[in-house]
Amino acid sequence: MPKAVKGVLVECDPSIKAIILKIDHDKHDYIVEDLDDQHLVIKESQLPRLKERLEEVLADTQQMPDESGSD
Repeated sequence: MPKAVKGVLVECDPSIKAIILKIDHDKHDYIVEDLDDQHLVIKESQLPRLKERLEEVLADTQQMPDESGSD
């Protein structure tokens, strides 16, 4: 018998989608369906946790401004 999962449609640019796919790759805890280049269906109960993980990854990848004083 099929099991229904409550999901939320998420629209994002392809670079953010790639990060979400990477986060979900190991345990498949977040994504219900990968629709196209900019749309995913995410488990509603996991959306807050996914947002936290995405913010952590983005914070780790952001570059600090160059403060070498080369003005």
